[in-house]
Amino acid sequence: MNKEKTLSTRRVIMIGMFSAVAFVLMLFEIPIPFAPTFYKIDLSEVPILIGAFAFGPVAGVLMELVKILLKLLVKGTTTAFVGDFANFIVGCSMILPASIIYQIKKTKKRAIIGCVVGTLTISVFGTALNAFYLLPAFSKLYGIPLETIIEMGTAVNPLVTDGSITSFVIACVLPMNLLKGVIASVVAMLVYKKLSPILHR
Repeated sequence: MNKEKTLSTRRVIMIGMFSAVAFVLMLFEIPIPFAPTFYKIDLSEVPILIGAFAFGPVAGVLMELVKILLKLLVKGTTTAFVGDFANFIVGCSMILPASIIYQIKKTKKRAIIGCVVGTLTISVFGTALNAFYLLPAFSKLYGIPLETIIEMGTAVNPLVTDGSITSFVIACVLPMNLLKGVIASVVAMLVYKKLSPILHR
């Protein structure tokens, strides 16, 4: 009983630690040259992906939630919670499939497959979410016409050619999410191998 309680307490502490690291990394946003300035990437999915591999998909979702709650507690929201909600569900769209696939059979091959599927999922889901929810919501929230936002994309990315929201998200949002997924996957795979003996001690 005491051993089970110790393991449970250690698990909660580790989840809290990974969430805190994810929150700190979330504060360091990196602008990308092929999208408007309000699009940035961060490395907050790296510790969450590691934690989800170690403790399972439910823990991954909890870490995503705690990360967002810490952000709201420290910095508040500038998007009426629209951006915060999107960050949570887009993060989960990568963490869930990656960790579920890995939990089926914990091998390096499964981890790689999970990361590939997670990266593809965040790319497709994040792009669709921007097209159908985020961009219209931000347009309404800030009173900026969608056409103006699309023109901002055209100014920095010549692939935004026809002035449509579809062209915008394919040229700007899709590669951004793909890049974020690839970076998070590569770093997590490299770090998890070294941390695994400690996490499962």
